[in-house]
Amino acid sequence: MAATSSAFRRRSTTPRETGPQAHRVGVERLLASYRAIPPNATVRLAKKTSNLFRARSATDVPGLDVSGLTDVISVDPHSRTADVAGMCTYEDLVAATLPYGLAPLVVPQLKTITLGGAVTGLGIESTSFRNGLPHESVLEIDVLTGSGEIVTATPDGDHADLFFAFPNSYGTLGYSTRIRIRLEPVKPYVALRHLRFDDLESLQSTMDEITRTRTYDGIDVHYLDGVVFSANESYLTLGVQTDAPGPVSDYTDMDVYYRSIQHESVNHPKVDRLTIHDYLWRWDTDWFWCSRAFGTQNPKIRRWWPKRYRRSSFYWKLIALDRKYDIGDRLEKRKGLPARERVVQDVEVPIERTADFVDWFLREVPIEPIWLCPLRLREPAPANAAADRPWPLYPLEPKRTYVNIGFWSSVPIVAGQPEGAMNRLIERTVTDFDGHKSLYSDSYYAKDEFTALYGGERYDELKTKYDPESRLHDLYSKAVQRQ
Repeated sequence: MAATSSAFRRRSTTPRETGPQAHRVGVERLLASYRAIPPNATVRLAKKTSNLFRARSATDVPGLDVSGLTDVISVDPHSRTADVAGMCTYEDLVAATLPYGLAPLVVPQLKTITLGGAVTGLGIESTSFRNGLPHESVLEIDVLTGSGEIVTATPDGDHADLFFAFPNSYGTLGYSTRIRIRLEPVKPYVALRHLRFDDLESLQSTMDEITRTRTYDGIDVHYLDGVVFSANESYLTLGVQTDAPGPVSDYTDMDVYYRSIQHESVNHPKVDRLTIHDYLWRWDTDWFWCSRAFGTQNPKIRRWWPKRYRRSSFYWKLIALDRKYDIGDRLEKRKGLPARERVVQDVEVPIERTADFVDWFLREVPIEPIWLCPLRLREPAPANAAADRPWPLYPLEPKRTYVNIGFWSSVPIVAGQPEGAMNRLIERTVTDFDGHKSLYSDSYYAKDEFTALYGGERYDELKTKYDPESRLHDLYSKAVQRQ
């Protein structure tokens, strides 16, 4: 294992394994902060940053102190597992595991996403066609419940019900303090092939075939995602791990990764190579393509924009300023244009409906490009998992391939339309296509429809068990009512 390769360390932050004692101190600080919250007040995290796109109500009540829960506790290279504090970012987690030639089974695209956030919410990336979603690599999890008790949830223990219901609960059943996850071996480099398609049906069928066989043209595929620029120009990017040394591309400087994908030939794939570190964070430098809203893809601006600010965490600060001062809408008004509705969503539809959904989207929603990422639940499912819906709060079916479709932009608001008109239309259409959408952004479902889609009576039972005094918001009030 080439654990000393610079490809594993390049531009990584310093790996930190703080050990169990430091973690215990962090847990005690968390519990003390819980006890300091008035009994009649809602419990929530005291976080300055978030990767959620939905706003939430302001409060003067102090939150949970998670400042001591931000590190990797330990990495065991022999068992290929890691114990990780709930608020540890994937940037720090990857920095701690890559020196061992290991990585989490799924590494979401943005560096500041936390492991706990990806487990209690949802994360996805180009390994999801073979490794599922981040919560499927979890072996056990310590959860601070709404009642103020820390319990250890495993697939076959006393709190197995919480283990399976924790994903997509968004902190409404509790907050993770420690998560033990599986890791997988990785090689120092990733060789890429960008396949171009001039019709969506061919894109869909090729993606389906690769997901089922995990090969293309006789070669194993380790990573798979795609980008749609238009109905006549779309791409699948196939990644293969390799030990072979050689030149690599760098998309942290003047070149922009998603633009590197594009080429003219549908018969000859474009090839590229990245270090494993740079591959895992290929989207973060430009937050996919969203950095163009800040001008950073203009070469004249990019040349003077400091590299340390070319990352999703800094773009988040700009978004927060825009949200606070309505900068974007003010500028639109000065140009005589209407205010804009934020349309920032990830949805999943069955793979056989993907081409039709994307075709509908391109006709009805003025947003491009859009991201595609196929996924299947891992097999076999953990012990005691329900056969038909292993993860009840986000009920994807086993042995069925879905495609995550991500779109992150805004559209002009049409006078006379209800708030969130485009998001509402997308929600209805996703349901019509037998799909689901993630809850990290704005949602507008009616209560009965939301209940049917996200856990139903099962969620209510677990809410009563693990948060009997309703110290935490419930899922509908948090996801839809933005409490």
